[in-house]
Amino acid sequence: MLTDAGRLLLERARRILQDVEDAKRDIRALSGVDQELLSLGLTPSIMLQIGPDLLIDAKNTIPSVSLSLVEELSNGLVLALERGEINAAFAYGVDEPRPGMERQALFEEELLFVRPATEEALPPTITLAEALSHELVQAGERDMVQKLLRAAAIKFSMPLRVVYEAQSIPAMRALVVRGAAASFMPYGTAIEDVRDGKLVSQRISDLPPKRTLYLIRPASPPLFRHQEAIDRFLGTVTERLLDSLGPLAHRVG
Repeated sequence: MLTDAGRLLLERARRILQDVEDAKRDIRALSGVDQELLSLGLTPSIMLQIGPDLLIDAKNTIPSVSLSLVEELSNGLVLALERGEINAAFAYGVDEPRPGMERQALFEEELLFVRPATEEALPPTITLAEALSHELVQAGERDMVQKLLRAAAIKFSMPLRVVYEAQSIPAMRALVVRGAAASFMPYGTAIEDVRDGKLVSQRISDLPPKRTLYLIRPASPPLFRHQEAIDRFLGTVTERLLDSLGPLAHRVG
């Protein structure tokens, strides 16, 4: 059995070893070898809008942190956060509190009505009832956008004519480009084909469907060594999105 003196020596040895490991980690961090990993969840529309910009921003503003972007629909990001697979996420429609999760409402975003481009110019706006009268391609019934549209259709006593369902954004866009259906989409989802002239987007003039973006994190997350820099970086994500969305986004609170 160890004597009191022996236990004291063992405890001192453990402390010395811990101090050595801490010093090694700090040296590796300064040399860029031992970077902290920030796993950040983004929805597909956000990834299309600013994903590459965020990777460049992170390299320039938080060089001691390695940024890993995870793309998933909002409900998938919530589940990934709860399973501890990501450190934070920007997700839409997290409107109810969830145990163990901290959420911050950032802004509301209007959805656009998207149609195939035609030779005849379309007006920049359309009423919600008129848009709902079209055959649509949307994500599945659990998707927040379809839930918003279903509630609007009930309000107008109209059927919701979702003739195609697809979880794949490229598949949804391709169906609209081919003229098989129209769709309600976030700006980021349609941005590439709108810029290329393959799709035409119209704002809803009277009752635009809106979704709220949240920053979600674990309620008691482990702190990063560069937590303040990471928090500032997450703030720049919001600003980049607001710049990209322009009049389609409005801060909340």
